[in-house]
Amino acid sequence: MLRFQSGRPGAGVSSRILIIDDNESLAQNLRDVLEGARELDVEVTLATTGQAGLKAARRDGFDVAVVDVKLPDASGVDLIRALRAASEQGEIVLVTGFATVDTAIAALQAGAFAFILKSFRPEELISTVAQAIEKIALKREREEYARRYKALVGATDVLIVGLDANERVTLFNPRISALTGVTAEAASGWPFAESFVEDTDHKKLQHALQTALEGDAAVEVDVGLRDKVGAIRRVRWHFSRVRGAKNRAELLYGIGIDITERRALERRAADAEAMNAMAPLALGLAHEIRNPLNAAVLELHLLGRAIERLPDAAAREPMKRRVGIVESEIKRLERLLTDFLELARPRAPQREPVDLARVIGDVVELEGEAIAAHRVELSRDLTPECLACGDVEKLKQVALNLVVNALDVMPDGGTLRAGVGGDANEVWMYIGDTGPGVDPSILAEIFDPFFTTKAAGTGLGLAIVRKIVDQHSGRIAVDTKKGEGTTVRILFPRIAARCPPV
Repeated sequence: MLRFQSGRPGAGVSSRILIIDDNESLAQNLRDVLEGARELDVEVTLATTGQAGLKAARRDGFDVAVVDVKLPDASGVDLIRALRAASEQGEIVLVTGFATVDTAIAALQAGAFAFILKSFRPEELISTVAQAIEKIALKREREEYARRYKALVGATDVLIVGLDANERVTLFNPRISALTGVTAEAASGWPFAESFVEDTDHKKLQHALQTALEGDAAVEVDVGLRDKVGAIRRVRWHFSRVRGAKNRAELLYGIGIDITERRALERRAADAEAMNAMAPLALGLAHEIRNPLNAAVLELHLLGRAIERLPDAAAREPMKRRVGIVESEIKRLERLLTDFLELARPRAPQREPVDLARVIGDVVELEGEAIAAHRVELSRDLTPECLACGDVEKLKQVALNLVVNALDVMPDGGTLRAGVGGDANEVWMYIGDTGPGVDPSILAEIFDPFFTTKAAGTGLGLAIVRKIVDQHSGRIAVDTKKGEGTTVRILFPRIAARCPPV
């Protein structure tokens, strides 16, 4: 025969019964009935007054309290709330020989589980207590499932969102709260698409949600999700429909995976493949382009010497300015060609200890005139002994490209921050500016080849930075705020005095 226990998952201990009755002989009889019942596995505690019962409840707790309505110091009905406060999951069975309809209604309204009239048969008491214990077991089981559900939703690394039939948020797990910067409480009731999804993906998402509401199969859709700084993260969602309470409303549950990094890696792999395929063509073009460029430089040099010999000084100056313009444009073409070759077919980096402070120091010295010409104030923080393993010339190229970019976004002056730092595991160098900042919506694209926001930009400078950093097993962190500027940090594994073996 089934024996009822406390219902605690994995506890396997007897249910605690508290009997509060001033009739000691009756209370002992009740204890004997309950402890002797084969259907039950219980331990019984007796109390003869309301205060003694409350003290026992607060000290030991209970699963079921069997309480006489008439006690010397209190009414059993009045004790219900205090007993519930002492043991929130406990159930209370009232026993009386002087019941009225009003008393019964008041007891049930106060939260009593059942109301038994004296005199009752032992089977009636056993059945009532068994039902109360079963209810407690089910309640605890439900709470355990709820706890596990909340723990799963909270601990999982995927994004989980619940939406009602109007596509408004009903569930927001901690992972999506951390990504968007919006708490679950704040997000509740917000329209999901309008509040969190990139504008261009609204229709696509709403179509997917309607398809999920109307069908039984899960619907998959990729959309852009705005993070807490306004950057767009690509998220692949799986939306499924479930019935709401009492089958009256539909609910949608979405499980999302952030695929931004995967998309970026796929794009970088495709770029690398394209660049590798272009390498032979690039080398051929470099040869074909550099020959006429060299010839043009020589001709300009000879033309400049001829201009110097002209007797009319007034005519010489305009011609010299035009020659200077052509020379600067040829130099720009040569730099563009060099950058393209570096991107298409870079040489393997050397491996030697590199002091990042020396790298940054040399680059800002080299660009001193350009910094002064832009009316930019230089702020340096060159912490010594920040050693990385790599190629000093390539790392200078990284720093140079970042400095050039920073100066380009401060045409009217500002502050250029250049420095290095480190902790126990990593070292880094950084270049910061006080320019307008990077639009978060394009943040994921700024290191892609040929992507540029400058009217005369080539989109190669930052692409070369990323390629060199990848060759050095480093990583890039960009901190940008609209109207306040951008800081780019290049981080590498810290080394001691020698590079580790490959």
